[in-house]
Amino acid sequence: MQKRKIKENVYWLGAVDWDRRLFDSLIPLPDGTSYNAYLIQGSEKTVLLDTVDPPLAEELMAQLDGVEKIDLIVSHHAEQDHSGTIPRVLERFPEAKVVVTPRAKGMLIDLLRIPEGAFITVEDGQTMSLGDKTLKFIHTPWVHWPETMTTYLEEDRILFSCDFFGSHIATTDLFVTDQGRVYEAAKRYFAEIMMPFRAVIAKNIEKLAGYDIQMIAPSHGQLYDRPAWIMDAYRDWVLGAPHNLVVLPFVSMHGSTRLMVDHLTSGLVRRGVRVELFNLAVVDIGKLAMALVDAGTVVVGAPTVLAGPHPLTAYATLLANALRPKAKYLSIIGSYGWGGKTVETLAGMIPNLKVEVLTPILCKGLPSEADYNALDNLAEAIAEKHRESGFH
Repeated sequence: MQKRKIKENVYWLGAVDWDRRLFDSLIPLPDGTSYNAYLIQGSEKTVLLDTVDPPLAEELMAQLDGVEKIDLIVSHHAEQDHSGTIPRVLERFPEAKVVVTPRAKGMLIDLLRIPEGAFITVEDGQTMSLGDKTLKFIHTPWVHWPETMTTYLEEDRILFSCDFFGSHIATTDLFVTDQGRVYEAAKRYFAEIMMPFRAVIAKNIEKLAGYDIQMIAPSHGQLYDRPAWIMDAYRDWVLGAPHNLVVLPFVSMHGSTRLMVDHLTSGLVRRGVRVELFNLAVVDIGKLAMALVDAGTVVVGAPTVLAGPHPLTAYATLLANALRPKAKYLSIIGSYGWGGKTVETLAGMIPNLKVEVLTPILCKGLPSEADYNALDNLAEAIAEKHRESGFH
């Protein structure tokens, strides 16, 4: 694809990756992705903002044909899907300098072996003139690595936001055309890589509040020419209260745990609590991460395998611990054959979660009438906790 004009002397470059379905050997990409780079041609200097994932380097290099010079390469984030083609660009434009935060400099030397003399480090709030255009560098750490920054193009009021506000979507549309689709993709993106850093991201959102941002140009996904709605969405995901929602990841080997899950779900719905079920045997783990953004309570449905929790439930628990959702309450339900330490093992896997643990319910074999009564009591306890907390 050829470079595309955004504003006068401001261009989108990059590559659309229609076929990629997994990121970091972990994150599902049901809609593919894009790697967005940007070219700004000022009256005195030309700057390239970010590059592309190395397997698609040739596409970016072809887009740079006819560009006489690049004075600066801004690297917002050291991860290779953004920075990995910088060495190729430096081969073609050896006089270019790589503009980074101080922390990113060392990371790019480690990851890409870029020589130390190629860098210019910039402080938070520092500006740089391209002649008739001015770049302002805004440090935004932990969106989603510690070295990240964004760039604000003052004259055109564009925020080049890197991973901030991004979404994994492969499309030929340069700007957002389907807000609902992009909202879901951006929420998935936030949930999978940014949710653990909500406290720092809240400060970054506050920092951006003083800028007149008329367009957001992220490093993945479509550009926002009406950016207010995605900034409002981030405020909700980061700062908003949990919802009146129970997220229930589970697996059932012989049906006993599923009976418990279905009974608890019915009891919660009867009491006005919304439930989202995730069968871990078939789940899109990104959908589970999205639901955790809003969850007030997490209940894990875990059968016992070899005296411990089923490995899929252990994985989901480990994921929740890593993502650190806003949920306030947690419980565990499940079935066992002869014994084990399912509850103790899972409870020990969530040190990062600041939750109140509600009484777990494990049954031997098929659930009995007493087990169903206990599940009804758990449903009532969750509903009451949600009412007390003001979840809506």
